[in-house]
Amino acid sequence: MPLESVPFSELLRQPVETTERLSRARAVRLRRRDAADLVLMSADRAAAEGEVVDLTARLLASVVRREPALVREVLPTVLPWVRFLPPQDVEQMADEFVATAEAAAALGSTAALSQLLTEWRHSAEIHADPDLHRILAEPSSDDFGPVTRPAGE
Repeated sequence: MPLESVPFSELLRQPVETTERLSRARAVRLRRRDAADLVLMSADRAAAEGEVVDLTARLLASVVRREPALVREVLPTVLPWVRFLPPQDVEQMADEFVATAEAAAALGSTAALSQLLTEWRHSAEIHADPDLHRILAEPSSDDFGPVTRPAGE
């Protein structure tokens, strides 16, 4: 089923019509101009998707306990950018991925898993670019001075 997309204001102006779209789509994306988009879905669908994520994470963790090398073997077919990582990093990433997926499923939040994938993807980007990798791998003895506190902290 496709994901329909509508302006957030449509939900405010026509709530019944907008929510009826859920009968034709698994979810409705509510586009907002000045903030992050939202996704509207039925509670039953959200619960079902959460159950699938939980089951998949536990199943993956169980398979890895039996065949640790299996995840490392298939990871490059699922995440092609993994090929840019050194072999020892692929092992570490696979271990972290399984542990984080299992923990994230237990919490009912995939945010930590998404963050982990983002961090490893950035590492792969560095390894894929020889110039960038050389620059970042060079030892530095320079003192770059004090660091200012980020705004909002």
